[in-house]
Amino acid sequence: MAKRRRQAPLMLLGLLTLLVGMWAGLARLGWGVPGWRTLSIAHGPLMVPGFLGTLIGLERAIALQTMLGSGLWRRWPYLAPLLNALGALSLIAGVPGPVSPLLMTLGSLVMVIIFLVLIRRHAVLPIAIMTLGAVAWLMGNALWLLGRPLSLAAFWWAGTLVLTIAGERLELSRLRRPSRWATRSFLAAVGIVSIGLILTIPAFAVGIRLVGAGMLILALWLLWYDMARRLVRGIGQTRFTAASLLSGYVWLGVGGLLALLYGGATAGPRYDAMLHAVFLGFVMAMIFGHAPIIFPALLRISVSFRSAFYGHLGLLHLSLLMRIVGDLAGWWAGRQWGGLLNVVAVLFFLANMIAATREEGMG
Repeated sequence: MAKRRRQAPLMLLGLLTLLVGMWAGLARLGWGVPGWRTLSIAHGPLMVPGFLGTLIGLERAIALQTMLGSGLWRRWPYLAPLLNALGALSLIAGVPGPVSPLLMTLGSLVMVIIFLVLIRRHAVLPIAIMTLGAVAWLMGNALWLLGRPLSLAAFWWAGTLVLTIAGERLELSRLRRPSRWATRSFLAAVGIVSIGLILTIPAFAVGIRLVGAGMLILALWLLWYDMARRLVRGIGQTRFTAASLLSGYVWLGVGGLLALLYGGATAGPRYDAMLHAVFLGFVMAMIFGHAPIIFPALLRISVSFRSAFYGHLGLLHLSLLMRIVGDLAGWWAGRQWGGLLNVVAVLFFLANMIAATREEGMG
């Protein structure tokens, strides 16, 4: 019960950040939504280091504290989600100066420390790759803190999520004992993404194209080797999670291909297409697929699978397709409506999670 009391407020802060971030995104798309118009430029930081930083930080804090045991001093991992949430709140409140990026940079520093503790206890390849992702997260936030363009920080954030999720999937794929060739090709893709991220600082366009190549290779690797390819033949929650993952891998490949083609873009429709293929198509599909598993672990609740889950997953992909076609074809209405339906898909997802929780409680 004590853990739940600590986790629920952080989850609520993350949810608030998500809602405000989506509202700011609608303002950025020109929908003329009332209030918070000045927050439109903060859409990216609210959604990624704000919402995702809080969510991922909370998940890692719980995992590490379980290993550390009880005791007040062992609650330090919760600083990661707390600092990210406070940074998001300062953005929403319009606190001037570098307060928000500083808080989120400190939060990502705690995340790196969490992974260093984990890798010291379990020195295995998947955790090493996830640690690399945490370092990329710290680097992206530090670039933002130092006043570098958000377009540069955004690709470091994207690299963080790609490396983190890839590391998690590699950990699960070890159950199938991938061949030496499979492991080497995976490491080659991770290396290409990592080198590309480093090159974005002195040579942005070259670095982004290299990141795109690495993401495309990772997408193909995951589509071929990931367990989801086999589990999609299952039923219920297992099949839905696998379908979410496989559809997300397709969008990761699309994002990689777009980065290869338009790597020099730092704003505008092509930039929008590159980022949202990864952040919405890939990352949000991962969240949709794992939420019925993760939320019960985080909040100590029960969530029952419902076939309606396919509704928010399908709407996410269709609306994102409309948005990206609008971006690439100069179809402004398609981009706008696609973005609005992206928000509807996420709200539909939240509504489905609430309904599934109530159903389980009543059952």
